[in-house]
Amino acid sequence: MAGVGSAVRRLYLAVYNWVVFCGWAQVLYYAVVALRETGHEAVYAAVERPLQFAQTAAIMEILHGLVGLVRSPVSATLPQIGSRLFLTWGVLWSFPETQTHIFVTSLVISWSITEIIRYSFFGMKEAFGSAPSWLLWLSTFMLLYPTGISSEVGLIYTALPYMKASEKYCFRMPNTWNFSYDYYYTSVLALLIYIPGSPHMYKYMLSQRRKALSKAKTA
Repeated sequence: MAGVGSAVRRLYLAVYNWVVFCGWAQVLYYAVVALRETGHEAVYAAVERPLQFAQTAAIMEILHGLVGLVRSPVSATLPQIGSRLFLTWGVLWSFPETQTHIFVTSLVISWSITEIIRYSFFGMKEAFGSAPSWLLWLSTFMLLYPTGISSEVGLIYTALPYMKASEKYCFRMPNTWNFSYDYYYTSVLALLIYIPGSPHMYKYMLSQRRKALSKAKTA
């Protein structure tokens, strides 16, 4: 039974990784086509649906960690996925004024290339028991993580005036729950968290990469 359970786990994770890989491959393809044919203003409209699918599917990775399907700690997975969901739904989808900004292009390209490599690596590992060592070396997050983070910060900052003017997702007193909430200040807080959070996450990812490369050498 243990062998059957392990096989089912690997099959599920292989399918999951390859499905999300296809989502990110679509994002990159549509982004490049839109960029070449129309310009950066058209990139978001071209990638919106596959971007929302691929990024929202990452919620499953939190569940995978919680139930023990993967070894990745939830403490590292949650903030990264949470920040990306915030950008995908809480900024880009919620405030269309940000969708034609040049930061959308750098964000989408940074995310998609990184995720195409990552999901293909794990997809091969689960499907075949191992993945080519060159995929580990190909990991581009050392360059694309800073550009992705910079784009995230830039888009949140760009959205702040629209958040404040529209008061979207805000709750004002008096109300039934006697509760007040301001989405604008939550977003400002998110920006402040990027200051200590980004270097910490970058160092963690570097550490994980070194460990993976070390294991690959000794394998």
